[in-house]
Amino acid sequence: MSSAATYEPGAIFSVEEGENTSVPRVFIAPHRYIQGDGILDHLGRYLKIVPTKQAAILISEGGRRRLGERLLGSLNDAHIDSVVINFNGECSLEEIERITDILRTQSIPVDCVVAVGGGKCVDAGKCVAYRLGTPVVICPSLASNDAPCSALSVIYTREGVSEGVEFFPTSPAIVAVDTRIVAEAPVRYLVAGMGDAMATWYEANTCFLNPKARTTVGARPTLAAGAIGELCATTLFEYGVSGAEAVERSEVNEALERVVEANTLLSGLGFESGGLAAAHAVAQALTVVPDMHRNYLHGEMVAIGLLTQLVLEKQTDEASKVARFFAKVGLPVQFGQLSLAPKNKSQLVEVMEEAVATPIMANEPLTVTTESLVAAALQVNELGTDVTRSEGCVAFDALHGH
Repeated sequence: MSSAATYEPGAIFSVEEGENTSVPRVFIAPHRYIQGDGILDHLGRYLKIVPTKQAAILISEGGRRRLGERLLGSLNDAHIDSVVINFNGECSLEEIERITDILRTQSIPVDCVVAVGGGKCVDAGKCVAYRLGTPVVICPSLASNDAPCSALSVIYTREGVSEGVEFFPTSPAIVAVDTRIVAEAPVRYLVAGMGDAMATWYEANTCFLNPKARTTVGARPTLAAGAIGELCATTLFEYGVSGAEAVERSEVNEALERVVEANTLLSGLGFESGGLAAAHAVAQALTVVPDMHRNYLHGEMVAIGLLTQLVLEKQTDEASKVARFFAKVGLPVQFGQLSLAPKNKSQLVEVMEEAVATPIMANEPLTVTTESLVAAALQVNELGTDVTRSEGCVAFDALHGH
């Protein structure tokens, strides 16, 4: 991969002479975003906006036990018929086709798919809705990633290894986040969402500074996405710790509302219209490690990917700042915390080979090789060691039962 320019942290890159400046800037967003305490009880009213008469509810068995009565009660009150389909846990092509086939055989066609659950459930819901030609409504039960607002889905194998992305022509019709549900979920999910969201600003900034970088739809990043990404990061730095403490108390307060909005809306808008880079390339590559996807969450992998990106770009001060924040909230600051110890050099090389081959790595404005990524990862481990000496690892250990 050739370098777009000589990268210097904080530099503003000018467009090179003769470079194509006709690439459009594109901003992507859901039609409605609704967030608040107890809003699931009003979902039926919101679905009238779509409008909906016959909804398919995609939800896990556990989610149905916890939320089914409230969900179906709200739809019944709005005189909306529904069919409930169990989501079996993996956003794989096999699972997507299974659900689609079931809904295609319904005697009354559904006119909306409502996906209720975590990131993989909502991504599967988007895929099913696209195949059925219906709008999709997203009701995340966690604030663990920025999948809800996007017009794309990450596809995995049945074993949980990332194998590609599906893009859709329209964004979700509605994203409805009940912060009471988030407050009652394990705090580890909210913290993981902070790892995913924190990367938004740094990846968008990298893409903005590199004239050759492109977003997920092949466009240039927008100023709006960059501003949203920066607000996302500053919100997390200010309210991340207190937001996590609110979830530990199962309390909905202003700090939690702000963190949930950062994790879900700001991060979702920022990454899709701002661009991705090394942080997500490394995170996707980590899924090739056996059992990684079973033991760790997407946002935890993005967190370590972000530290790798910042070290790679020689943003030393930012890497230290981010690492200290991660240690305080319980995100990993060393690869060893994700069961990828430095002594296992061959596995680390395998991951970084996969990361270099990831298309979004081309958004980095410097030449990236397997060797440079491995070297950055080893520096991250050194940084993480220093940070844990000063900040400790109590938060991470508590979240992982150590």
